[in-house]
Formats: sequence, structure tokens, C-alpha cells
Amino acid sequence: MPMVTLTKTVDVTGLVKSGRKHEMKFNMLLCWCIGKAASGLKEFFLLPEKDGLYQYDTLSVNVIVQNIKGGINSCDIPVTDSLDEFNREYLRLTSVASSTCESTFLKDTMVVGTSAIIRTELDSITNQYTDMFTNPMVMWGRYRRKWFRYLLPISFQFHHVQMDGMQGAQFLAELQRQINDSTL
Repeated sequence: MPMVTLTKTVDVTGLVKSGRKHEMKFNMLLCWCIGKAASGLKEFFLLPEKDGLYQYDTLSVNVIVQNIKGGINSCDIPVTDSLDEFNREYLRLTSVASSTCESTFLKDTMVVGTSAIIRTELDSITNQYTDMFTNPMVMWGRYRRKWFRYLLPISFQFHHVQMDGMQGAQFLAELQRQINDSTL
């Protein structure tokens, strides 16, 4: 599996403050920024599989949700330009996954996976290398406060057939720009 993992520390100060001010979840805001950053790069619409490279017209961000039984489920949130619409869908779909203990997946959409392990601070996360999941994955732990800033190390894993390191680094730069521009 030709997987590549890049790590970068991003400044999430604006998201933390905006989320508190407008009572929006930090992880929702970050997932929206991930979707916005990914939607600007054509490589995110491609999925490498064993028998070819598939192109999609739409994107979703997959989130892992703790359910009421203590387990986890997964749900895909459609990427949209509207923060309010994304927030509504995020809250609705994560609530359904949590209460029903069932995962929900969108068909015919390219998925950007996420995994937030917010109970601890992490420097880096490396995902498993498997041919089961070839979609890009963004992972993080708890953000850190350093003076008057909030910093978050992020790991970004992608399939090398889908994109090169240059496009991966471009995504991380665009993610920081989206975070900076998404201050409410």
C-alpha cells in the first residue's frame, strides 16, 4: 500500500474562540474546514481501488461517534459551502448514530475520513495501512494552549496513487487558510 502520512501543527485559535462564542462544536468546525479545504483540490475526488481510480462528483467527511452503549459508530456528513447547513447535518447525523448505534454512509460520494482522539494530546497519529480503506484520512488529538494560541497537531494520510506529497502539503496549507478564514 503506497500510503503517505504528513503531519503539521495548525493554529486553531479562531475555531476555538468562534466555537465558544457561537456555541458550535470544535470538531464540527474543524470537519467543515477539512471539507472546504479538500473540495478545492481535484485529487480529493479520486479514490484508488484495486481495479482502477474512481472519480466522484461530491465529497463527505466521515466522523466517528461514541454511541449510547459505549461503542463507536461512523457517519458521513455531506460537504457544503454553508456552515449552518453543515452544522445542522453534523448534529442530526451524529445524534442518530449515537442514539441508534448504527453507522450511516452516503453512497456515490468520496469520503474524507477523520478520527478525533480528544481525550489526550497527541503529536502524531499513523493510520493502518490496508487496502480496505484507501480514502484520505485526517486525524488529531486534543488541541494545546500555548500562550494565547491554540495549536493542534494533525496527521494527514493519503494514498500515493491519489496524490503526491506536494498536493498533500497543499491541502494542509489550504486547511490552515480555511481555519483562519472561518472565524465566525
